[in-house]
Amino acid sequence: MRVELLTIGDELLIGDTVNGNAAWLGRRLADHGVDVTRSVVVGDELDVIVEAVEAALGRADAVITTGGLGPTYDDLTRDALAKAAGAALVRDPALEKRLRERADRSGRELKPMALRMAEVPEGARVLDNSAGSAPGLRVELPGGVAYALPGVPYEMRAIMEEVVLPELAGPLRLVRRTLRTACVWESVIATALAPVEAMDGVRLAYLPDPGTVSVRITAPEGRVDEAEAKARELLGDAVYGAGDDDLATVVHRLLIDRDATVATAESLTGGLIGAELTRAPGSSVTYAGGVVTYATEQKHRLLGVPAELLEEHGAVHPDVAAAMAAGVRGLLGTTYGIAVTGVAGPEPQDGEPVGTVYIGLAGPDGEPIVTDPQLAVNGTGPEMRGVIRQMTVVHALEQLRRALLGLDGQPGTQHAQEDREE
Repeated sequence: MRVELLTIGDELLIGDTVNGNAAWLGRRLADHGVDVTRSVVVGDELDVIVEAVEAALGRADAVITTGGLGPTYDDLTRDALAKAAGAALVRDPALEKRLRERADRSGRELKPMALRMAEVPEGARVLDNSAGSAPGLRVELPGGVAYALPGVPYEMRAIMEEVVLPELAGPLRLVRRTLRTACVWESVIATALAPVEAMDGVRLAYLPDPGTVSVRITAPEGRVDEAEAKARELLGDAVYGAGDDDLATVVHRLLIDRDATVATAESLTGGLIGAELTRAPGSSVTYAGGVVTYATEQKHRLLGVPAELLEEHGAVHPDVAAAMAAGVRGLLGTTYGIAVTGVAGPEPQDGEPVGTVYIGLAGPDGEPIVTDPQLAVNGTGPEMRGVIRQMTVVHALEQLRRALLGLDGQPGTQHAQEDREE
């Protein structure tokens, strides 16, 4: 079964409304073994909708539309499906009765315009809407079948779950799993997972964000455990979590398990690491607090970074990061101190290019360590400032995670290590 999605509405085209319906439909159809081959957005224009429906059914077995089934004159999906079918719009007595009863129960007067929702293309099958007023429609067309659903998300989902999915569901139950990694390039992960990609019936998708890559595994129910286990084996300790895990919460749990605490000293991130570490409920047990020393002189005054070090090298230097980490650990009496200093841009600083970041980590086992300063960020435009800051947060949290697990300073796949050595 090949299905195309057609979401309808001017508000989607101009960006006033985010197209969440298409995302939800894609996920649910994939879960049920239905192959979604295309997703298209069109505005509220009759001929454009007709053309899009006909084009979809020239490629796929079915098209699912959302939007355009309400009572107003810009709700044109009914009209478009009638035109595509070469059929007239007719009033459905049962729908009209239901609309009148619904209005009576709410004590409202039923406006004549609302009765547009009782008009259906002749020969169409009405799909009951248990969550609202506008019914769905199933219309047989020359190229296949069209399912028209309301644009209101909870109404669309109700019809989809109760009627459409049971009709379209494939013979295999597909299951999705997500593994989450940090500080490893997407291409490195994809290279490592080539054997999983080759497994019969298994699909992988790579979802990158600054500093992280999530790997979504989609496989038949009987194979998903095998695919996930193989992916974990190949990625090794680069995997920090699964499902809805976020890196800060994983770090929080590790700190609890080890009865450890952490404090932060931040320069270019301006408190973002502390904000992440306080996301988890109960984080006051593991996060003692932080110091934002954005100005160079405050690194000396608040954290005890030697003035001569700052004068000789400036704020962006590995020894400065190490001193900041040790300083905040001593100041707040924690097991670990983590510190970041660097250049978020848009201009170089202290002779260092944009994207240079030093992360210092001080712990109970000896001298502070400092990670590789380069975040491998391409571009120097104003928008990169936020990307660099976000990547710095991820790299700092990953450095702490690895220290808590007793791992070395680099991500854990063989491919990741080889890539860094090159």
